[in-house]
Amino acid sequence: MEQQQTLEILNRVSRGETTPQQALLELKMEPFEELGYAKVDHHRELRHGVPEVVYGAGKTAEQICGIVSALKKHGDHNILVTRMTPEKAEAVNRQTPIDYDPVSRIGICGKKSEITASGTVVIATGGTSDIPVAEEAAITAEALGNPVQRLYDVGVAGLQRLLSKMDVLMSARVIIAVAGMEGALATVIGGLVACPVLAVPTSIGYGANFSGLSALLSMLNSCAGNVSVVNIDNGFGAGYLASLINHIGGNRE
Repeated sequence: MEQQQTLEILNRVSRGETTPQQALLELKMEPFEELGYAKVDHHRELRHGVPEVVYGAGKTAEQICGIVSALKKHGDHNILVTRMTPEKAEAVNRQTPIDYDPVSRIGICGKKSEITASGTVVIATGGTSDIPVAEEAAITAEALGNPVQRLYDVGVAGLQRLLSKMDVLMSARVIIAVAGMEGALATVIGGLVACPVLAVPTSIGYGANFSGLSALLSMLNSCAGNVSVVNIDNGFGAGYLASLINHIGGNRE
């Protein structure tokens, strides 16, 4: 939204021609900046509490830089760019400074570490092979202001590994369970804790895993009532949802 338009809305509030609530609604519904190849939503944070996240796959480095630059001009920080290859991240970094993590394939522009939630997001994986998806969730949650604790390689094939961390699980505000194969980890964790468990099926597994479909179906059929499921390999979605849950009701003593 242009500054003149924003000023006019505020002037109408000042003159009593519109209410503050109506003005806020107008601000929330104002659209975007047209770049030709993208429509940058500068009011995403006003509506959702989180700035627009850039999905890097399928975009050129030049397009990513253009979108990120538009967001930075409006004062956004911790701008997430997901699913970037190292080569694309290197090309972006030559034009716009970016902190890139090759494991999660996430880049962050204008990185600013700030904890805004008191609860902890715990992220557990069935195996080491699930770590890239788990790190996508972890870095997303951290960028959105959450304390994150990682429990990696605690799958059901060696259940004692998970049970040895009961103190960590019981203290979590929300848990993200990342697993491939048969996806049993989410149900086991769900049966041990009272908090929400976000299950992330991964495409890790042998032939009958069907690239994550078997884990997805297992998690969807979980008998633990506190388990909810995101899409296959969707670490970003789990990290985002975990942050929303962790921030509900503000900080908790």
